[in-house]
Amino acid sequence: MRNISHFFHLMTISRVLLKHGLDELILNTHLFRPLRLIRFFSPSFWLSYRTRRPRGERIRMALEDLGPIFVKFGQILSTRRDLLPDDLAEELAKLQDQVPPFEGEQAVTIIEQSFKQPIDEIFADFNRTPLASASIAQVHTATMHDGREMVVKVVRPNIERVIRRDLALLYVIAAKIERYWADGKRLRPVEVVHEFEKNIIDELDLLREAANASQLRRNFKDSPVLYVPEVDWDHCRKKVMVMERIHGMPVTNMTELQAMDIDFKRLAEMGVEIFFTQVFRDNFFHADMHPGNIFVSNTGQYIAIDFGIMGTLNPEDQRYLAENFLAFFNRDYYRVAELHVESGWVPPDTRVDDFESAIRSVCEPIFEKPLHEISFGQLLLRLFQTARRFNMEVQPQLVLLQKTLLNIEGLGRELYPQLDLWDTAKPFLENWMKEQLGFRSFAKQIKHNAPLWMEQLPDFPNKVFDVVQQVRHGKLSINYKSETLNRIEQKLELQSKKTTSAIISSALLICGAILYSGSMLLEAQILAGLGIAGGIWALYKS
Repeated sequence: MRNISHFFHLMTISRVLLKHGLDELILNTHLFRPLRLIRFFSPSFWLSYRTRRPRGERIRMALEDLGPIFVKFGQILSTRRDLLPDDLAEELAKLQDQVPPFEGEQAVTIIEQSFKQPIDEIFADFNRTPLASASIAQVHTATMHDGREMVVKVVRPNIERVIRRDLALLYVIAAKIERYWADGKRLRPVEVVHEFEKNIIDELDLLREAANASQLRRNFKDSPVLYVPEVDWDHCRKKVMVMERIHGMPVTNMTELQAMDIDFKRLAEMGVEIFFTQVFRDNFFHADMHPGNIFVSNTGQYIAIDFGIMGTLNPEDQRYLAENFLAFFNRDYYRVAELHVESGWVPPDTRVDDFESAIRSVCEPIFEKPLHEISFGQLLLRLFQTARRFNMEVQPQLVLLQKTLLNIEGLGRELYPQLDLWDTAKPFLENWMKEQLGFRSFAKQIKHNAPLWMEQLPDFPNKVFDVVQQVRHGKLSINYKSETLNRIEQKLELQSKKTTSAIISSALLICGAILYSGSMLLEAQILAGLGIAGGIWALYKS
């Protein structure tokens, strides 16, 4: 039955593709290749050929006709600029969730089923006319019994069944494209569908989105640059989310913002500041910051909504990314290539000099422009496209980051065309690197790890003794031998005294730090001071 359903659904898709002049996509499949010659004898083909719209526009229009899930897929696909041609990526980025709303009574039914109580007991007033509607959910306004104005987000009825059906079909189409289309393997369509599945299934759980909103609100508590509405956790369920209603001006409403006497230069710089704060300070960033999700208060503060898609970076990615940005604008292309190898983004056997040459050929033409015309997002995009030639694996966290950066940068340049992104970002990145590599970072790590060290310290001598005993009795040996290891052993023999001094100094420093952070006794602090002083002296002598 599923195959029959897929067949009729595929026929519907084929009809839509033909309607928008995408017959080449159908006739390139193995089933319809014999019909390609017939196309050239068709009068309609030659009559429509000259008036045919650009390829990207035709694909966008076809996705809009196919329905909300295909629109959502096109939106996600537009973020994969490392895989798509520029014309197609730019056209797909125009896709908007222009989905007809569902009946307000259906929303009431979903809410009442989720809370197991009548709507009047939950809200003092619930507006059955939706405020906004999208492919996954729609939003209504409501008033709580205590007078608070709220917005209520409700997942569309039966949307999960529709999503599962369309996903199954997308997997079938992706597999065929990968098998029969010339560029199929390079574009990795099955992988793209899998990424889409993960994102869209996550968006069905509004408790997850509520948790994202709460985390972002906590990160920017009392911030003058970004406000995040408060979630009402007592009234959140998997299919229903209730949060504070905000009142602001859409960031694209330039005329109204000018009437509010907003400083556009400061507003553009604040957007960059928010982005880098989320990425590097908090390691948690809003990954869907298109203009429809951003408002401005009458005081010039940003207000964010819609927290279904969030991005994170691990500490290693954070550091490598910051170093990449700094190396880029210092034109240290060798360091950029080195960082890609060190981070594992490209295979370890990549020739750094070859990779450096490829990066230089991409970046030098860009840097010939004035700084305010250089696009960070486009720079990252060109780098990823170059790295793909060196077998760079897809890094989903970097794809989300690139998409967010393009959105923020585009918004900033729209607000203030002379925005110098580098001038705004460089001090932030330099300060972050100092904090990561300086004494403050060292002290922070000591403080963080001190409780664990104190717990394990009493057992440490016994473990050392066990290892020494195994060595004495020949029960511990290193079987791996290589030229690199031999060279290391030779260096260790030549530097044994220096190594011993370094170990002693490190031990004294760590023990001193543990004593100092773990005890308030004067005697312990004196011992800590002596230990730290001894460690510094030993480091100096080594």
